[in-house]
Amino acid sequence: MPLTFANDLLNWYRNVKRDLPWRDTNDPYRIWISEVMSQQTRIDTVIPYYNRFTEAFPTVYDLASAERQQVLKLWEGLGYYSRARNLQDAAKTVVEEYDGKVPSDYDEIIKLKGVGPYTAAAVLSIAFNKPHAVMDGNVMRVITRFYGIESDIRSTHTKKEIQQLADNLIPESNPGDFNQGLMELGATVCTPSSPACSDCPLQLECTVAHSVRTETIPYKSPAKKVPHHQIAVGLIVNSEGELLIALRPEDVMLGGLWEFPGGKKEKGEKLNETVARELKEELGVEVEVLDEFQSLKHAYSHFKITLTAFWCRIEKGTPKPKSGDELRWVSLNQIDEYPFPKANKTLIGSLLEMDAERLRSEAGWR
Repeated sequence: MPLTFANDLLNWYRNVKRDLPWRDTNDPYRIWISEVMSQQTRIDTVIPYYNRFTEAFPTVYDLASAERQQVLKLWEGLGYYSRARNLQDAAKTVVEEYDGKVPSDYDEIIKLKGVGPYTAAAVLSIAFNKPHAVMDGNVMRVITRFYGIESDIRSTHTKKEIQQLADNLIPESNPGDFNQGLMELGATVCTPSSPACSDCPLQLECTVAHSVRTETIPYKSPAKKVPHHQIAVGLIVNSEGELLIALRPEDVMLGGLWEFPGGKKEKGEKLNETVARELKEELGVEVEVLDEFQSLKHAYSHFKITLTAFWCRIEKGTPKPKSGDELRWVSLNQIDEYPFPKANKTLIGSLLEMDAERLRSEAGWR
């Protein structure tokens, strides 16, 4: 079974594989970047980011020595920003401890910051031809359907079972193509809904294809209800028509990105009260909250937000970074140079339709 499975998959993959930029290289550094970027992200989205990133940082030395803000700016919009920070930190480790060479041993590469079992297996198999089986959502779907595994794929026991099956299937030769083929099959044929079983190279032996249970396998127990938070931020403008932005600390979610200061609504508060309280706590200033500028919705991986921005005028105090790393006054011409979370970028898009004089007017300057 393992040999037949592998041969059928490899023959199919070599005939139909998509033309992706990281498939034209054996450079472990570039393969590593592509695998990190591709986690929980659509391949079509990743391609332009990968091209820009590798053009800016063609070697691990370039990434290791880059300014953090440049790294985050090139990652802007791709999400999961800890991936970018960890990737650069790991690049520094590769330069300092491994003479600029990405480790080819599992026990060594797994030590790098942000490198887990999936990334380690992908890089080692694709770049170094070592038989380590990858495990992601696509792989889990193909294997559970092929073997007819009905247990919950959220459970640790089921994940271990699937990993063991993948380990048994992966061939000693061409393990990189095998892993990529398995992921490609899950992404393009064995899809979550309406899979194209007639196009699958494994259909003759696939348990689910014969029993027509693709809608129930894999089984994933219901996820917990996603929490929703109301966020209020302040748009503060100085006499020069510049906006105040704050740098998030490195060790928090969205660390190293800039934002408009503000925070989460507390129980019983009105949103204008939230922004006034948050600006006093974060900046040490008392503000008059003026008109609402814009409200928008945004979803993160584990929660959702409604972000509402208000024009604010400082009545007392001088802004200081009491909870962030730094504050800056930036003009509309400069603001796009800074990396922001996606929700803030939406606000910026609307702000860029205005000029400095209108900003001053909206923010209470007369």
